[in-house]
Amino acid sequence: MLTIALPKGRIAEDTLKIFEKIFKKPFIFDDRKLILHVDDFKFLLVRSQDVPAYVLHQAADVGVVGLDVLEEQESNLTRLLDLGVGKCRVCIGVPKNRKLDLSLPEIKIATKMENITRKYFSSKAIPVNIIKLYGSIELAPLVGLSDAIVDLVETGSTMKQNGLEIAETISYSSAHLVCNKNSFMVKKEEILALYANIKRIIY
Repeated sequence: MLTIALPKGRIAEDTLKIFEKIFKKPFIFDDRKLILHVDDFKFLLVRSQDVPAYVLHQAADVGVVGLDVLEEQESNLTRLLDLGVGKCRVCIGVPKNRKLDLSLPEIKIATKMENITRKYFSSKAIPVNIIKLYGSIELAPLVGLSDAIVDLVETGSTMKQNGLEIAETISYSSAHLVCNKNSFMVKKEEILALYANIKRIIY
């Protein structure tokens, strides 16, 4: 049996639809249930940021998680396939009509993505002071807490609604199929069969 960790929300729904196409049967979590058994698969429904931990510690053999989470956590997992769902961007957001002043001695950035932010500004040799926030990130530059934000953007509407605009795109993200390295050795045939089936459906 393969255990697969899925992130809650739309990516889980889109991934289960792929499985439905492959096996021609419903893959649906019952209301509020966090574990789903279908045939030789067990699915776990977890927070997006927790998927790498479940796979890394072999509570799940395989996981589906956004590239942004993988890059932020720098998890030691095998990346198998880009599923092409859950597409979004990691962007720098600034208040409308205000440019990001790169000449400042230090730029204050509010974000929950510390590693991605630090790497990006380091690659440009720009000193940055990162303020770690867990929510309502758009508020930070509006009240003077930061000069800008780094956040995930799907359509950009949330930034617009809060008086911000995209200044720059740092990277692009979509959901990836990943696996535990030990699981890949022990369950190689099952994992490669799953990989082949998914690839056949999405490409």
